[in-house]
Amino acid sequence: MAVSILKVRGMELYLVTGVAGFIGSRVASMIIERGDQVIGIDNMNDSYSIEIKKHRLVTLLAHDAFTFKQMDLSDLNSLDNHIGSNEISAAVHLAARAGVRQSVINPSLYLESNVIGTLNVLEFVRRKNIPKYVLASTSSVYGKNESQPVKETGESSFALSPYAASKKAAEVLTHTYHHLYGINASILRFFTVYGPQGRPDMSIFKFIRAIVEGEALTLFGDGGERDFTYIDDTAIGVLKSLELQGFNIINLGSDSPVAVLDVISMIEECAGQVASVTVHERDPSDVPSTWADISKARELLGWNPEVSIREGIKETYDWYVNNRDWAKRITG
Repeated sequence: MAVSILKVRGMELYLVTGVAGFIGSRVASMIIERGDQVIGIDNMNDSYSIEIKKHRLVTLLAHDAFTFKQMDLSDLNSLDNHIGSNEISAAVHLAARAGVRQSVINPSLYLESNVIGTLNVLEFVRRKNIPKYVLASTSSVYGKNESQPVKETGESSFALSPYAASKKAAEVLTHTYHHLYGINASILRFFTVYGPQGRPDMSIFKFIRAIVEGEALTLFGDGGERDFTYIDDTAIGVLKSLELQGFNIINLGSDSPVAVLDVISMIEECAGQVASVTVHERDPSDVPSTWADISKARELLGWNPEVSIREGIKETYDWYVNNRDWAKRITG
């Protein structure tokens, strides 16, 4: 189903890495919906269910403006060989090995994917003179930051997990390439993104699945509070960042942290069922809470999250129920 990736007059061509991922697939679809083209890259790894990655990819492959390349970013030559000499307006680097607790188990895998992979994309951007670059980062870089809500200038050097450390390293590399080669670079720190087709290893998907299927869900401590951000709001923020010049670090969050226990209650209301909860001790690699100061996103991007947590959970719950025949098999 791949199509020609030659640039059509009047259309922009974008490179999106991690395109079968949760955020990457939504960003790619929004770029296509606005009339532009996408070359999407993903290695289709098994960090979580490949089935849901294929589900997202099928939707994208239905568009003539989309071309998919399955490859591993740890190999720089693959980028040169697969992408060729097409004129690309921007590289949106969303590929990463995600997951705080899993990074503690296999840290070297995270460094290879998130640091070497980022270095190779930056090298490709430099070699091809791609004028703009966006890096997906994470609120996890703030660690146990006690100043809430956290600003982009907040302390981000004391990571609590190899995942957070790898993303901080990717941020530093991004600044290096901006400094040396003048690449317009935006680093976007995401805060607990959720929504339809979401990652099955994250809390909201897990909670919905457990409650609907009548299984016990796992809660670490009291769950704390999280700055949950709906997928469409996040993807719009990514697209808006493509207009920026220079070097920028920007939080994309809701600025409205919600207790995880309240999230469970909202899902119970949607399902008309009561959750069975198993409580475990909080993992030391987890941050206690997250809360984004998004004043910079409002100022630079004119961006403000539109979807409330209650609306977003209802949309996510409805998606799960409508896809329950296969989604119920996914356990993360």
